[in-house]
Amino acid sequence: MILEAERVSKSFGGLKAVSDVSLQLEKGELSSIIGPNGAGKSTFFNLLSGKFRPDSGRILFKGEDITGLAPHKICRKGTSKSFQRQNIFPRLSAFDNIQIAVLSEQKRIRNIVSPAKNQCRGETNQVLERVGLADKQNRLAGYLSYGDQKRLEIGIALATRPRLLLLDEPTAGMSPEETVSITHLIQKLAREQALTLLFVEHDMSVVFGISEKIRVMHLGRIIAEGNPEEIQANEEVQRVYLGETT
Repeated sequence: MILEAERVSKSFGGLKAVSDVSLQLEKGELSSIIGPNGAGKSTFFNLLSGKFRPDSGRILFKGEDITGLAPHKICRKGTSKSFQRQNIFPRLSAFDNIQIAVLSEQKRIRNIVSPAKNQCRGETNQVLERVGLADKQNRLAGYLSYGDQKRLEIGIALATRPRLLLLDEPTAGMSPEETVSITHLIQKLAREQALTLLFVEHDMSVVFGISEKIRVMHLGRIIAEGNPEEIQANEEVQRVYLGETT
C-alpha cells in the first residue's frame, strides 16, 4: 500500500468532521472521494496532506508513519496536493511558477543576480510540455485562462516529483470543454508518470470517468467503497448523495 489511514478522526469544537475513517490506497490506483457538502471530504484531505493533525488514528505513506508531519515534510516524502483554489503566483510567468517548484524540489535557491532562467531549464520545460503549457510559458500566470491556471497548478505539483498526487476539486468552476480537457490530462499524467491519484470531486462524469475505485463519505464516515458500477448500484449512496443530484 502506498497510503494508509487507520481510524483517523478530527473534530472542531463539538463538530466531528472526520470520524474513525480508514483507507488503503494501492500503488498506481486512480481513486476518488465523493459525498455531499459537509461530508468531511476536505477535512480528510487536509489530514492526509498534513494541513490538519488528526485527533486520533494514524496515517502511513509507503509504510512510514507521517501522522502530524508538516505539509512540506510530507511533500518531500513523495506526495503532492493540488488545491481547489489556484495556488499560483499570478504576477510571474508560467515558466517561473514551474521553475520555482523545480528548484524547491531540488533544494536549490534561485540566484537573482546570475541568469536565473538557466537554472533547471530543462526540467522546467519538461513539466510545461507535460501539462500542455509549453507554448504559453512566457505568459503571466494571472492572465492564463482558468483551465490553463489549473494545468499550471497541476504542473507545480508534478514538479515536486510526487508518487502520490492529491487533487482537491480539480474541475471546480470549469466550463464543460475545460472539464473534458483537464480530465484527459489527469488520466494521461497518471498513466505516463506512474502516479497514484486520489481526488475529491463533485462532477460525477469526472468521477465515474476516471476512478478505478470510489469512496463515499457521509457525516464524517466512509459509508461505501467500490468500483464505479458498485457505487452506482449502492442504495445507501443513492439515498445520501447520488439521489440528491438526480
